[in-house]
Amino acid sequence: MFAEIITIGDEILIGQIVDTNSAYIAKKLNLIGVSVYQITSVQDDRQHIIQAFTEAEERADVIIVTGGLGPTKDDITKHTICEYFNDELIENQSVLQNVEDLFKKYISTPISDLNRRQALVPSKATVLQNKYGTAPGMWLEKGSKTFVSLPGVPYEMKALMEDAVLPKIQEKYKRPFILHKTLITYGLGESAIAQRLEEWEDNLPSFIKLAYLPNLGKVRLRLTAKGDDKDLLDAEVKKQLDSLNPLINDIFFGMEEDSTMEMILGKLLQENNATLATAESCTGGKIAETITSVPGASSHFRGSVVSYATETKIDVLGVSESLIEEHSVVSGPVAESMAKNAQKLLKSTYAIATTGNAGPEKGDSDAEVGTVYIALATPDKVFSEEFNFGNHREKVINKAVNKALEMLLKEILKK
Repeated sequence: MFAEIITIGDEILIGQIVDTNSAYIAKKLNLIGVSVYQITSVQDDRQHIIQAFTEAEERADVIIVTGGLGPTKDDITKHTICEYFNDELIENQSVLQNVEDLFKKYISTPISDLNRRQALVPSKATVLQNKYGTAPGMWLEKGSKTFVSLPGVPYEMKALMEDAVLPKIQEKYKRPFILHKTLITYGLGESAIAQRLEEWEDNLPSFIKLAYLPNLGKVRLRLTAKGDDKDLLDAEVKKQLDSLNPLINDIFFGMEEDSTMEMILGKLLQENNATLATAESCTGGKIAETITSVPGASSHFRGSVVSYATETKIDVLGVSESLIEEHSVVSGPVAESMAKNAQKLLKSTYAIATTGNAGPEKGDSDAEVGTVYIALATPDKVFSEEFNFGNHREKVINKAVNKALEMLLKEILKK
């Protein structure tokens, strides 16, 4: 079965906010066997919304709409739904009570008639009570098709999806099983991996597809199986993974469903009773941000020195001026000194250091834009590698982060 997602709001179309709602909804629908056929963003415009509803109804079984449910005049979703369903707005007492309770408990400003208008819902709608906000969710049926309207506030939408929408979809519709397994690889490009896997990929069963998802130094390989027999899917995907693993064992670092690279590193550091510190220049603290995005990182991450300026490398990290003068601030010896000194300063088992030129200007070094040196200090040694990650600043930084984590992982796995 198919679903479509429609997001309503000029703020999305002018780039004022990023539409994260659709990604979340699509992922949740996929987990219960619902394939998303299309995602559409439309203006706060009556005709545009009606056109999107009409087209989605022709293609999908479930249409999920987010946004446009506020009490102000620019939020027209409820009125447009009434027009589309030949319906009218009526006051729903349970919604009104919810609005009044929320104001009483959490909002210091007095409730207004404008706020009470949130209790107006289409008469044909089944109300999905919103415990975190005043705009209710609404479930409407048109023959075999279902329309669901949800507030655009992400945490409100997510709660309604989890508590109401997904259970109702599972109850109403018979769905196939969709199984995803995603492998994380580092150190080899998409086309090189595809050449390795060409014969294996050609022999996949028709109900299993392989997708390559490259991302700045790593490639995810996603296997997707779809069918009515869950046990058959599980068994066949396991069989295919067993035959795939020997082909990529030198670049394979884990399953995305189980853990991310930073989670894998965290587990390995904990298992080895080891700790990590970082000294970051061109990456600006992004390695530390990545590591600490995992709950519990304080057990193995000691801290970071973001030594963006040359003076900070000297004054805080203790890199000698003569070393910088001899080799340049963007160099292997300076990166290694940063790593050794961060390891000592923060009393860590391992330390990562980065120094480079992410662009667009050359900065304190004559190194070409894209040049990055990554150093790793271990209990036994310190070493560095030179890379050129291209001429796009964001790309250079993100590739440097991924490569640094890859270097650390390889070193830990040698133990």
